[in-house]
Amino acid sequence: MNQYEVPEPILNSPYFEPSSYWRIIEGEPPVQVEGRRPAMYYYRPPVKSMSESPEGIGTAIDLKLVNRIRGRIKEWLPLALKGDGGVTGISYELLNYWRRDGRLHRLFFAQLEAAETIIFLKEARSDFLQGISIPPDEPSEERKAEGFKAFSRYACKMATGSGKTTVMGMIAAWSILNKINYRNDSRFSDAVLVVCPNVTIRSRLQELDPERGEASIYRTRDLVPPHLMPELTKGKILITNWHVFEPQVMQTGGVSAKVTKTGVPVTITETIVIGEKTTTARGTRYLTFEDLTKQVDAGILHVISEDRDKQGNLRKVKIESTKYVESDTALLSRVLGRDIGGKQNILVFNDEAHHAYRIRRPEPEEGEEDLLGEEEEVEEFFKEATVWVEGLDRIQKHRGINFCVDLSATPYFLGRMGPDSNRIFPWVVSEFGLTDAIESGLTKIPQLAVRDTTGKEIPGYFNIWRWILPHLTASERGGKKEAAKPEAILKWAHTPIVMLAGLWAEQCQEWEGNKEDPRSPVFILVCKNTKIAKVIYEWLAENNPPAGIPPSKIEGFRNNERINTIRVDSKVVQETDTGEAKSDESRWMRLTLDTVGKLEWPRDRQGRTLYPEGFEALAKKLDRPLSPPGRDIRCIISVGMLTEGWDCNTVTHIIGLRPFMSQLLCEQVVGRGLRRSSYEVGGDGKLTEEVSKVFGVPFEIIPFKETKNSSRIPPIKRHHVFAIPGKARYEIKFPRVEGYTQAIRNKISADWDAIPELILNPLHIPPEVQLKAALFSNQGRPSLLGPGKLENVDLNPFRAGLRVQELVFELARDLTRGYASQPGCEAPIQVLFPQIARIVDR
Repeated sequence: MNQYEVPEPILNSPYFEPSSYWRIIEGEPPVQVEGRRPAMYYYRPPVKSMSESPEGIGTAIDLKLVNRIRGRIKEWLPLALKGDGGVTGISYELLNYWRRDGRLHRLFFAQLEAAETIIFLKEARSDFLQGISIPPDEPSEERKAEGFKAFSRYACKMATGSGKTTVMGMIAAWSILNKINYRNDSRFSDAVLVVCPNVTIRSRLQELDPERGEASIYRTRDLVPPHLMPELTKGKILITNWHVFEPQVMQTGGVSAKVTKTGVPVTITETIVIGEKTTTARGTRYLTFEDLTKQVDAGILHVISEDRDKQGNLRKVKIESTKYVESDTALLSRVLGRDIGGKQNILVFNDEAHHAYRIRRPEPEEGEEDLLGEEEEVEEFFKEATVWVEGLDRIQKHRGINFCVDLSATPYFLGRMGPDSNRIFPWVVSEFGLTDAIESGLTKIPQLAVRDTTGKEIPGYFNIWRWILPHLTASERGGKKEAAKPEAILKWAHTPIVMLAGLWAEQCQEWEGNKEDPRSPVFILVCKNTKIAKVIYEWLAENNPPAGIPPSKIEGFRNNERINTIRVDSKVVQETDTGEAKSDESRWMRLTLDTVGKLEWPRDRQGRTLYPEGFEALAKKLDRPLSPPGRDIRCIISVGMLTEGWDCNTVTHIIGLRPFMSQLLCEQVVGRGLRRSSYEVGGDGKLTEEVSKVFGVPFEIIPFKETKNSSRIPPIKRHHVFAIPGKARYEIKFPRVEGYTQAIRNKISADWDAIPELILNPLHIPPEVQLKAALFSNQGRPSLLGPGKLENVDLNPFRAGLRVQELVFELARDLTRGYASQPGCEAPIQVLFPQIARIVDR
C-alpha cells in the first residue's frame, strides 16, 4: 500500500476552488494533477457477508450531472455577480455579500458552491439550464393512486466538517428575502421546514431561527447584511425531527382508539412471538399465549398464519390488526400549525439526508446487520427512512413542497434497494467529498495502517475484523452469522488497542502542556455489538480482563476517582434521539456523549449560561455538577456509529472492531474523527495539518500519509491590544460602515438628580483582609498568636488588570442590551451605545 502515500495531503486553500488534486491509481505512484478533480464516486455491489466483500475501492462512476452543472456555473456566476444572468436584486446583493473582501468570517468554497448551485438551478436563465435534467423523487404506483405525487430534491454532497449548517442558513436567507420582496414569485418560499435525525442536531440547528437576532447564524456567520435582518424575521423556519411525521394513534380520554374507533383506520401486518411476558424488545413484539387469545377473541387481532414447533407448541403468529391514527390534515396541523400555519409551497431541508429515501424491499436482507449494526439499529434505520419520506409526501400532497435540499456527506441508498443499494442519489447536484475536503484542509487527515512487520501488502490492522476472523476456531467464530465470542475478539484485538492507546497517551501528555486548551484527546472504539463493547469496557475502564487476557494498564482510560471512559449502546442513542429517554441515566449518558470535548456551555449576549432544556433539574436530581458532563471523557466505547451531528473536534484516535461491508460505513466511522480543532491559516494561505490515527477501518479512497513524527501544532500566540489611558489625546477614529439606513434621531439623557446615591461601606464589604498562619483559641476561633507574619490582601492586584475605559464599555454594553431588548425601544443599538457610553463615562 506504499503507493498510496502522498507527501503533502493539503494542496489547496479552503476559500478558493481547488486548483490541483492527487490522482491515485492502483499500482502507480500518486501524481499531483493541475485543475479540479471531476465529481465521481466509487460503487461496490451489495454483498451478504465479509467473505464476499471484495478488496479494492470499487468501480469509479462519474457524476455527469454534477460536472455539467459545475461548468455552467463557471459561465453564469461572473454575470450573476454583476446582477445579470437572471438573478433578482436580492440574490445579486447576497451573492456579492458572501464573496466580498474583508469578511471577518470567510466562507469556505465548499459552502459557496453548494449555495450558489441551488440559486443557479432556480434563477439562472434558460440557456444556462439547457440539458440539465434533475430527476424528481417519485412515489410508488400505489402511492400515486392514493393521490401522492413527485417533488423536487436537490442533494448537496458535503464532507463532514465542511459547514452544512451554514449552507442551510445561506439558502434559507436567499429564499425568504426573495419571497418577502417578490411575493408573487413561486420560485421562492418564506416558509422553511428543517428535518433532522435527532434532538442533538435539532438543538444545534436552532441557530437557523432568524428570531434569535444577533445570536442567529445569519449574524454570527455574517450571512445577511444588518439592514435585511428585519425582513428576514418575517419568514418562518421550523426545525424538527423526523419522528413527528409518524401518525399518532388516536386516543380519547386515555382509551385507545382501537376501542373508540376514531381517526383513520390503518391495517397492519406483523409477526408476534409467543413469549413469557407481553413486551417489545429489539424491534420484535412478544405476547403471552393468554394475551394473544384475549385480543383474538376481542377482535383486536386476526391471525393469518401460525408457526408451531415439532411438539405442536405455538411459537409465532402472523397477524393482521387495525389501528386508528390521525388524518393527514391533523398530522400536518400538529407538525406545522404553530410555526408555519397554513402556508403553502414550503422549502424543505433534509439534514443527514441519507436517512430519507424510499425503501423498495421491506423484507430484511442477509448481511444488513453487518452494514448497519445490530438488529434493532437496522429496523430503526429503515423505519426512519419510511416515516421521513412519507411525511414529506403528505406535505407535498396537502401543502406543496417548493423543493427539498438534501445535505449529507454520504447521500447513498444504504440498503433494501436491490441493485441500487450503495448507489448515490440521482438528484445530487453539488459534490465536495471527503477527498476534496482533505486536500483543502477542511478536515483532519486520517492516518491508516500502511505497513507492518509481516510484510503483507495489506497490514492486519488496516482491517482488524477481517484480520482476526481467520485466527478464530469454529466455536470462537460463532457460526454463519459470525457472532464471534467477545473474549476471542479481545484476545487478538488487545494488541492494536494498546498500541494505538500508547500513541494516545503520548499525545495526551503533549496536550497537557497547553494551558490555553486543557482538553484531552479522545479515543473511540466502534464495536460490532453490545457483548464485545461490554467486555472491552470492563477491560479498559474497570481493570477487569477476561481469563487469559493481560490487563490493559492504560491509566488514562481507567475509571477511578473520575469517569474517563464511557460505553454508549445503540439503545441509548435511539431512545434519546427522540427526546424520550426511559431513564435519568440514559438522558445523562446522552448529555455526556454530546458534550465530549466541550469546556463550557454556550452563553447568551448577557453572558448567562445556556443549559440544555431540563439539564439543571436533572443534574440536581442526580446530585451532579452543572459543568458539561462529557468535558473530561477520554475514551468512548460505542456500538454503532455514535450519532450524526456529534461535533467533537478533539477525537484523535479511532479503532474499528466490526465488519465494514461498504466504504460508506467506513466514511461514517472515520467522520467521527474528522472535525478540526483549529482553522488558523498558515503563511501559504492553507490550513495547517491536523491528523487522526485510525486502526481497523478500511477506508480506501482517500490520500493518507505515513505516520512519522507528527505533533500538535502549537496555537498561535494572541495578544490583547488596548489603548493606554494616558495617550487618549492621540486617539484616531475610523468609521466602521456596515450599511446605510434612514437617520433616526433619538437622544438619551440621564436625570442625575433622580438617581439615588450609592454608598460604599467597607463595614459591609471589606476591601482589605489580613492573613496569618494562626492558631485556634479554646473557643474555636482563630487567634493572632502563633508563628508567621501578617499578610495584607486587598483589591489592588484585581484593579491593576482593569481599566476605566474597559469598565465603561462593559457597563454601557450591558445597559444598551437591556434597553434594546425592551418591547418599546425603537432606537437601534448603534444609536443607543455611544450615548449611553458617554453617560456611563461621566
